[in-house]
Formats: sequence, C-alpha cells, structure tokens
Amino acid sequence: MKDRAVRALAARQQCAGASVLLFRGDEVLLVERGPGRAGAGLWSAPGGHVESGESAEMAARRELLEETGLAAAALIEVAVHPVRLTSAEGAPVTCRVTVFAGYATAAARPVAGSDAADARFVPLSGIGALSVTPGLPALIASARAKLQGNR
Repeated sequence: MKDRAVRALAARQQCAGASVLLFRGDEVLLVERGPGRAGAGLWSAPGGHVESGESAEMAARRELLEETGLAAAALIEVAVHPVRLTSAEGAPVTCRVTVFAGYATAAARPVAGSDAADARFVPLSGIGALSVTPGLPALIASARAKLQGNR
C-alpha cells in the first residue's frame, strides 16, 4: 500500500511537455508567456504539456499552432530538457520537455494565441537582451547546430 502511494505521489510530481524552436534565417520564434502562466513575462519556445494520447511531437505541433498560429513542416528532436515548476498545491514538479526544431518559411507571421502575451521572430543576436526561461539560450544554440548538421 505504501509503495503504491509513493508511486502515485511521484507520478503527480512529474509531467511531460514539448516545445518547438522554429528558425527563420538568423531569427528564432519565441513567445512571451502570458499572465497567469508558468514563467509569465518570460520569453520562451512555444510549448506546453503533452496531453493524454499525444506523442511529444504531436503536442509540440499543437502548442505551436495554439500559441503562434503557425504550423511547422519537418521537425527534428533536439533535446529533452528538465523544467522545474510548482504545482497548484505548491509541490515541486519536474517536467521533461522534449524540444523539437525546424525551419519556418520566409512568409511566416506569428500571432500570439491565448497562452502568449506576444509571439515573434527574434534575431539570435538579440536573445541576450530578453528575459528568457532558464536554459533557453543553450537550447537555441544546440537546436541550431543540430539543424545545420542535418542539412
């Protein structure tokens, strides 16, 4: 009985997420997290929770569309990134976020969805001037290198 309770608690303290880094030339698509969301006011890759029955890639594509109005063509998996959050009950939760990367078309024009305060392509040289989620600059660099190696 005690083992079952421990496993149930562990399951509640973990979650799965997915995000997308979409590149257009020397820019990357980022969203500003909206009010009431985890990381509100910070810039991040579009993404969110993996829902029941979804693969990580399906979730990444859904979140990209919901948060920016954009769809991605080919995506590659570039990393699994741990993100620490706090549950509604105040307990620590670690989400394993699978990060995908791809290229946007030159005509892509993001529009912030309900989860985002803003969505835009940001010059890679301007990332340092933004307040971003932990680990984002390294993920961007890694994703870009993996995409370029995949060409």
